[in-house]
Amino acid sequence: MGVDTIACEAGTNKMSFYRSFPSKDELVAEYLRDQEREGWKWWDGIVAAHPGEPRRQLEALFDAQVQSTCADGSRGCALANAAIEIAEEEHPGRAVVMHYKNEMRRRFRELAAAMGAARADELGDALMLLWEGSYLTCLTFACSGGPAQNAGQAARVLIAAYTAPAPAATPTRKTRRSR
Repeated sequence: MGVDTIACEAGTNKMSFYRSFPSKDELVAEYLRDQEREGWKWWDGIVAAHPGEPRRQLEALFDAQVQSTCADGSRGCALANAAIEIAEEEHPGRAVVMHYKNEMRRRFRELAAAMGAARADELGDALMLLWEGSYLTCLTFACSGGPAQNAGQAARVLIAAYTAPAPAATPTRKTRRSR
């Protein structure tokens, strides 16, 4: 889509467009910044409903994500989609995507640590993989009955595995070696 088309669709002209955005790439970056702000507003609202309960916060995030991702017409995460489409490292939108995804990773790891998970960073990364993968499966499978429908349950299983108490060590019997 060219700048003329974008300006026309916006009900303005090319000169006004370039006063606001130096390039189409900057327009894309601004759109992604807006998506990032909306994403954190959504995330923070869900987390705020369960103060001091990191496990419940994660469960609520996954439940809400399944619900929104599997809604009719959902195309998943705009920032994840942009990560696929924008390969050029110098593209201003790429920096927005990387900032968002790094912050998401940090937040998952932080919630895992707050739960007292063993290997919290590992759990945080596993949860992020599950989160990101559920977007893609909604695009390739019908959400109704597709793999994304199970993301909340899979998150619960991961959380349980990483927060289960370590088994008590069993005493080992020392045996004498025969000479």
